[in-house]
Amino acid sequence: MRAALATLLLATLLAPAASAAPLSPEETQQVLVHLDDMQRNGGDYKALIYLESKQKDKEDLVYQLVAYRRDADDKLMMLFLKPKTEAGKGYLRIDKNLFMYDPTTGKWDRRTERERIAGTDSNRADYDESRLAEEFVPTYVGEEKLGKYAVHHITMKAKSDADVAYPVMDIWVDQATGNLLKQQERAASGKLMRTTYYPKWDKLWSPSKGADVYFPREIRIFDEVEKGNRTVVAIQEVDLSALPLNIFTKAWLESKTR
Repeated sequence: MRAALATLLLATLLAPAASAAPLSPEETQQVLVHLDDMQRNGGDYKALIYLESKQKDKEDLVYQLVAYRRDADDKLMMLFLKPKTEAGKGYLRIDKNLFMYDPTTGKWDRRTERERIAGTDSNRADYDESRLAEEFVPTYVGEEKLGKYAVHHITMKAKSDADVAYPVMDIWVDQATGNLLKQQERAASGKLMRTTYYPKWDKLWSPSKGADVYFPREIRIFDEVEKGNRTVVAIQEVDLSALPLNIFTKAWLESKTR
């Protein structure tokens, strides 16, 4: 009965509304909870990713990497495969800390949440599970149109104990599907830093969750500080099978270049 009521509530929140009445704080929070839950597997996750970076007055850069997640323990590993100059480099998020490994020096360095992954406009959160409801306090802005989509516009401020790249974020959520379509991140001063679009979403049945897991097929990131710089994250393959127990360790990543 509780599950049925929760489903009914979400359907009501995400359906196009007949009036412009704003969502209540509780309803707005539920939109974030639903966004997180749609993307959370509850088990393991592996994705083959192509990363294309366009920077003003520079040659385009293309990378191939594999991202591994264990949502139950909030762990993330990223291993670069191509180009050859980047092969073996990786990032490990564990115990709320982000580390980068450089195989040419054999050293690990701690990084901040603003770390530009491989020098692109993407950061850790673009590859990790969604934790919006845990990390931000939302305020409903209003119903809007984003192209042909009716959306909920929500602005959010990071909680005091949250370790995030930027403390202020605006999101535009599709009322029909509950998927995230657009996101803007700002510095504490209010300066706009990044604008991100999510034009393609897909889903995959998760045995560990017993439900579908949604993931963006494509993420388009625009640098609002260095105009003209942009990054495309294309998720080509997703596997929700169980991963080896020792994969989320420094030793595992180091072993890939030995």
